[in-house]
Amino acid sequence: MLVEEIMTEDVITLPPTATIAQGLQLLQDYRIRHIPIVNEQHHVIGIVSDRDIRDASPSIFLENSNHEELQNEIQTIMSSPVISVHPLDFVEEIARVFHDKEIACLPVVQNYKLIGVVTEKDMLYTLIQLTGTNVQSSLIEVKVLDIPGMLPGVTAILGKRNVNIVSVLIYPYKDDPDYKILVFRIQTMNPTPVIQDLRNAGYQLLWPNNISEPKL
Repeated sequence: MLVEEIMTEDVITLPPTATIAQGLQLLQDYRIRHIPIVNEQHHVIGIVSDRDIRDASPSIFLENSNHEELQNEIQTIMSSPVISVHPLDFVEEIARVFHDKEIACLPVVQNYKLIGVVTEKDMLYTLIQLTGTNVQSSLIEVKVLDIPGMLPGVTAILGKRNVNIVSVLIYPYKDDPDYKILVFRIQTMNPTPVIQDLRNAGYQLLWPNNISEPKL
């Protein structure tokens, strides 16, 4: 999945000479958490978060607070330089950027111009879609050797039951490099026949593990 498929294109921006008060108003009006700061060429030169603006605002608990601080230019509190991504980057790759850089919003830039943004919320929703948890389904985890042919072997068994596969994930088995875990979401509320077929074929199921083995 590409960034352009999940990014928000209608981006609220501000010039660097806008006031902090203007930024605060935009956050409240549009219920957003980040505002890219762009120059006349629509190049991203900074970004401001709701926390940046909150920290720069006078405390409501202090008497005689100096609200003149809100008239300062927003470029005085923006973060710069800005980490950005390209619309043709893969979502799986920018997830690593969110994690490593501990940020919550990434501007999407093409030909040096801002064309969208991707947020942590966008990433979480995309993860829900990729894993299929938004679809009524059943989860099956199969422990297999980390060798070629294991995935098609399991899917062939699912195919014999004419079960639709919503999603497939593969991840390591603990610290053992000889094994992998295949995680399937299948579109059925009664996975018992599939589970029995997999066990009869010699596969080890990690989930569900509370269904008894078929009697011989």
